[in-house]
Amino acid sequence: MAKRIAVLSDTHGLLRPEVLDAISGCDAIIHGGDINKLEILDRLREVAPVYVVRGNNDKEWAENIPATLTFQIEDCRFFLVHNKKEVPKDLTGIDAVIFGHSHKYFEQTIDGRLWLNPGSCGRRRFDQEITLAMLTVEGKAVSVQKITIQP
Repeated sequence: MAKRIAVLSDTHGLLRPEVLDAISGCDAIIHGGDINKLEILDRLREVAPVYVVRGNNDKEWAENIPATLTFQIEDCRFFLVHNKKEVPKDLTGIDAVIFGHSHKYFEQTIDGRLWLNPGSCGRRRFDQEITLAMLTVEGKAVSVQKITIQP
């Protein structure tokens, strides 16, 4: 059965009510780092299980959160990291790469592999869009829906 997965990043200490509405009822949440507060993760875990990596702004409180994470949902293998520059060259067996850091939404399939940055749904910078993504994962197949929050 298909799984509905919320993908967010760069919340920077702000979990907007509109984001909570958008992710309500999802099966899992992927967070690409720069969380900035443990309370954000606690709140997200009330919604669904959370896969998370530490971002460059996640300091002492986040020392037990890994810098990278490989995991599987359905038959799809994910690699999660905050900064795209830290993605390893060898991605054998990985179906989707998720990252954050730039605050800019990015979605592209390269060599049959999904590359996704959900953008930032936290504090707004430089008039950039406030975005997250919703994945539908069924077996190995992944479809992506971009969600834009109006400031």
